[in-house]
Amino acid sequence: MSIGTCGRAFSTPCVHEHACVRCALLRPDPDQRARIEEIRDNLIARIAEAEREGWLGEVEGLRVSLAGAEDKLAQIMRSTARSSVDLPALKFPEEP
Repeated sequence: MSIGTCGRAFSTPCVHEHACVRCALLRPDPDQRARIEEIRDNLIARIAEAEREGWLGEVEGLRVSLAGAEDKLAQIMRSTARSSVDLPALKFPEEP
């Protein structure tokens, strides 16, 4: 499921192997906020499990993904804040 738009040039190899949440070139779709929150919550649970099990290498990779998910959510919050500005109503002078 797509969570946004990829900014990479067409046919460019993806170094993230489609782990888009980590990629700085992903422009998250505000409509996918709930899905990204779900990904973030899942990563938090997976980090806790990896720490319990002592999978230290796994913990580090999951933390990188978690930072990416949180960044994508922050991008959505910033874009939503910019696009929802209340403007005063225009008033036109009455014609005589």
